[in-house]
Amino acid sequence: MKTIRFLFVFLISTGVLIAQQNEIIPDLTKVNDTTLWNLDDRDIINTTPVHLSKGEGDGILWLKSLSFENGTIDLDIKGRDVRGQSFVGMAFHGLNRNNFELVYFRPFNFKSPEKKGNSVQYVSLPEFTWQKLRQEHPAVYENEPNPTLDPNDWFHATIVVNHPTVQVYINNSDEPSLEVEQLSKRRSGWIGLLVGSNSEGEFKNLRVTKE
Repeated sequence: MKTIRFLFVFLISTGVLIAQQNEIIPDLTKVNDTTLWNLDDRDIINTTPVHLSKGEGDGILWLKSLSFENGTIDLDIKGRDVRGQSFVGMAFHGLNRNNFELVYFRPFNFKSPEKKGNSVQYVSLPEFTWQKLRQEHPAVYENEPNPTLDPNDWFHATIVVNHPTVQVYINNSDEPSLEVEQLSKRRSGWIGLLVGSNSEGEFKNLRVTKE
């Protein structure tokens, strides 16, 4: 009995709850705890949900207490319908603020007839930026959302990492909105909530299932 009580206290103190085997639910109310999380180039406006402030360049809130390799990342995301100022997503296999893989969304393109195909994006930094991928591999590493989304609403993202493939599902659809081959040689690292240049964003219900 004492062992069970000790384990429960330990999990609470690390900001992680394990719902079942290999399923981890980070405690987002603890994002201000710098022993668990590391925030780069943003402020935390709120914790329920997590609201990252607007700023120049990318801002990332890294979960330091979890190393992720293969598995599934689920979360709810809310951006803004402001052209060129709403880039929100999930980084993984992070080494530092300049080295990570990323799936992110451009909500302002969700309903655009001309730009809908640029709504869901995979990149691997620092080498494979969105500019390089769009120029050299058009329509391979970005796609339109399935189903179509309201750019001002919350949406659910499921990112399935199963080396060497990354699949992105939206709102529990049976069909992926994006499926790509990974470009990074790194196989594990941090995960992090990301807002891009001139962007703010909100996040909740983060759940990680490790394989």
